[in-house]
Amino acid sequence: MVLRREPTARHMRLGIELRRLREGAGLTTIEAAALLGANRVQITQIESGLAGVSEERLRRLASHYDCTDQEFIDALAAMATDRTRGWWEEYRGQLPTSFLDLAELEHHATYLHEVSILYVPGLLQTEDYARAVFSARVPELTPEELELRVGHRMRRQEITVAYESVIHESALRIRVSDRAASRAQLVRLLELSESDDISVRVIPFDLDGFASAASTMAYAGGPVPRLDTVVRDVPHGSAFIDSEAQLTAFRTRFRKVEAVSLDPGQSRDFINRLTKEL
Repeated sequence: MVLRREPTARHMRLGIELRRLREGAGLTTIEAAALLGANRVQITQIESGLAGVSEERLRRLASHYDCTDQEFIDALAAMATDRTRGWWEEYRGQLPTSFLDLAELEHHATYLHEVSILYVPGLLQTEDYARAVFSARVPELTPEELELRVGHRMRRQEITVAYESVIHESALRIRVSDRAASRAQLVRLLELSESDDISVRVIPFDLDGFASAASTMAYAGGPVPRLDTVVRDVPHGSAFIDSEAQLTAFRTRFRKVEAVSLDPGQSRDFINRLTKEL
């Protein structure tokens, strides 16, 4: 069994789900290994994402774990047999792994929801806006590192699934660069909001009772709800959240934030007014 030197977040998620199934069945790693004629170290390596697992072995484990959710099993099998080497692999060794994991997650998502309070979401940023955001990083990036991050962010925008973004007015008004760059960013939002696959909604400052200022998040839909993922920004990069209780909580958060936002048409009018102010 060839071990991975650097398992991706997708590899680790597969392992986490297999571990959850095993623990739910009340089996130890030794007992699970006996079902495959393997040893406990191999089970541990699979569950940590360090080693792959064949579709046949995965389905055998799911059967022994008494998992009857066939859609979920099929989704896990697709993850286990996926050999995709996406564009993000070009950046391996050049950017932090979290950048690659995020791009891979978005590539496989069935839909994307995002709530942003202070910045325009990365998937909607212009190149100048993205460069200004990365330029503010401490410690400062070298010119080469800066351009790698900007280029990666622009490539991430080649998404093909439905994307809904809820943006607070503060993110639209904060000038991360100069007036011209801010106006170009607003114009870009207006252009993108006309797309059939992209929805942009705005939360204005004068909204009463908005108590969800800490709800910044990105929510990626999986092939089945149990494989959804929430992404939160943390000091060292991005944190992937996937426990069932947390996913349920974040779905509720998004619905509440969405419910108090302006509808897409009203949001376009709002952004257009801000554009004229610049």
